[in-house]
Amino acid sequence: MYRLDPRYSPAPESVLIAGWQAVAAHLPTGPAVVAVDGPPSVDWESLTDRLAAHRAVRLLDVRAHYAPPAEVRRRTVRPEDADDPYYCKLAENPLDDLFDELPRPDRPSEGLLIVYGPGAALVEHDVLWYADIPKRYAEAAVTAGTGVNLGLPSERADHRRLFYVDWPMLDRHRDALATRIDGWLDVQEPDHAVLLDGDGLRATLATLARRPVRTRPFFNSTPWGGHWGQQLGFNPGARNTALGYELIAPEAGILIGEGPQAQVEVPFQLMCVRHPEEVMGAEVYARFGTSFPLRFDYLDTIGGGNLSVHCHPREPYMRERFGWHYTQHETYYMTIGSPDTRVFLGLREDADLDLFRKEVEEAATTGVPMDPTDHVMTFPAEQGRLFMIPAGTPHASGADNLVLEISATPYLYSLRFYDWLRPDANGNPRQLPYEHGLANLDTERRGEAVARELVQEPRTLRCGDGWREDLLGALDEMFYEVRRYTLDAGAAAGDDTAGRFHVLNVVEGEGVIVETAAGDRHELSYGETLTVPAAAGAYRLCATGSPVKVVKALVW
Repeated sequence: MYRLDPRYSPAPESVLIAGWQAVAAHLPTGPAVVAVDGPPSVDWESLTDRLAAHRAVRLLDVRAHYAPPAEVRRRTVRPEDADDPYYCKLAENPLDDLFDELPRPDRPSEGLLIVYGPGAALVEHDVLWYADIPKRYAEAAVTAGTGVNLGLPSERADHRRLFYVDWPMLDRHRDALATRIDGWLDVQEPDHAVLLDGDGLRATLATLARRPVRTRPFFNSTPWGGHWGQQLGFNPGARNTALGYELIAPEAGILIGEGPQAQVEVPFQLMCVRHPEEVMGAEVYARFGTSFPLRFDYLDTIGGGNLSVHCHPREPYMRERFGWHYTQHETYYMTIGSPDTRVFLGLREDADLDLFRKEVEEAATTGVPMDPTDHVMTFPAEQGRLFMIPAGTPHASGADNLVLEISATPYLYSLRFYDWLRPDANGNPRQLPYEHGLANLDTERRGEAVARELVQEPRTLRCGDGWREDLLGALDEMFYEVRRYTLDAGAAAGDDTAGRFHVLNVVEGEGVIVETAAGDRHELSYGETLTVPAAAGAYRLCATGSPVKVVKALVW
């Protein structure tokens, strides 16, 4: 059965504390300065009120010492990006750029001084806690109009700053603190905080970096979304489920604890920062640094609509304009599809680029509808088919598909050409950064070349008693490949990471047991995604209950 809350036990020496009273009791007796750092999406007033309700403390809010808002904006967004409503280059600023001058409070002669807010760790302190709330909360708050951008605590937040300024700055800051955090404080539930001690956090991540691990999944809701995810229990009261976050490293979390009332969610990326070679392998780490380079997510249009026709930045544009050092190559694996549903992919042989531009601009500026199939090819979205989508290729999933999107990690750069004149959740036109899209459109791969190169036939790589492994898709310009295991009921297939991580997803059948040579055992059910770190080495897939198919991706 698909698990919404895959959970892992903390290392034996860990200290896990639940409830505000117990958390407050874990503060030092003093005199001491306690820095409580974390993102702006934390409800800092509630956090400090609850700590102060159980301990006598003095408080210092570092947000009161930020530079003026105009200066924060000037420091964090390049002048050439200021007029782009969609994107800006990833901010490279250290968090101390938020301040003209850091506060330098007097040390207490007795009791505790709690310095809190984003950047609190920059103030001299004795104990460091990191209060965290997963990024999905920040994105939802900005959408609802209640979010806060980093360094601008009194202004209405926007997604552009959240994605391209706040998160890069906050992630670097958090990652730099990883070796010296004394307590990881999970504040997802305002009335019930949970604290994991820093040594326990690091010991647990060290263990998980060497064994198969599944991140906590969730689905968001969009204008095009469907309802497959709701069948699993996600967003039952929402209008739909659309983008399913199985493994998107910048936002993924690992649940550590013994149950819903005694668990913390820790960023998957923190494990990659602490143990990059164990998780990714030495060669992948040398190429990508601590950025975990693959993602698995779902595009759910079952009972929904077509995605926008869009493309993704080509590598020079992605590097120079947006600041990522690798680009957003994608693939679509059809977990659910049929000969009657479709995927939009690649330019037609006879596509008129001038007419395409004209129709895209008219649709975006004056609301004139267009028919994308006049310019873009479509293919039957047959279940089990893989579509290759190199950067620059126009594409979209049609309605009534469940796409397992196996892609490079960058995920916030959908350069939309056309979105069917569809409004957003608030009734406004959806953003269409079509100029970026047109600047990245691959005009060379057309017609028959699209069908031949991007819709490949499976090729068997290995086989054994009751199983085989097929290569579904690989291109020289894409740094990863997608394979698929087919196993009879009860069959077992051996594999080895050989120094490179694998990512697995059960696309048909009940599921598999993943067993490593070290004795780790992980159940993986239909629809679930699992990371097998490079350090896991040899492992086996054992089909349970029925024939099964398992997709595997790896960096070549």
